[in-house]
Amino acid sequence: MKNQRKLVLFIATSLDGYIATKDDSLDWLFKVDGEGDNGYSKFYETVDTILLGRRTYDWILDFEKGDFPYKNKDCYVFSRTANQDNSNVKFINGDIVHFTNELKNKKGKSIWIVGGGELVHAFLKEKLVDELIITVASVIIGKGIPLFKEDDYELELTLKSINRFNQFAELHYEVK
Repeated sequence: MKNQRKLVLFIATSLDGYIATKDDSLDWLFKVDGEGDNGYSKFYETVDTILLGRRTYDWILDFEKGDFPYKNKDCYVFSRTANQDNSNVKFINGDIVHFTNELKNKKGKSIWIVGGGELVHAFLKEKLVDELIITVASVIIGKGIPLFKEDDYELELTLKSINRFNQFAELHYEVK
């Protein structure tokens, strides 16, 4: 369908492909010299819907000291356990393909997959992602939570653009 909303992965990774350490730390990311907000504000204006995994949602609440940063967007948290919706988010534990296709067919701006690794993997494997904007940090952390999990799937991509934000390289791909 031509008028479908795009589902976009916008995420940072270490050069060796990790989005966080095994204990969910992003300290390594905040040590890298960027430029302004590394394109975040410009991207944020292009989305009106945000998808998060439960661990990422919990991490954000902890990191932001309970002040949810996406209050002006429709936010959905994917969780395997039952949770009570609140003023900021709705919890989803159903079929991601059906739910995502319904979202894509609604009018609006793009849809952002914030993370984390399990959610990203599920969306990529189901071929639901339309674009990937991956910001690579100039750091190698050796181990952690991988951006791309090993599995039996393949995606063909087209490189749309490359941007530099000091010590970060932003790679923007479109899924063929």
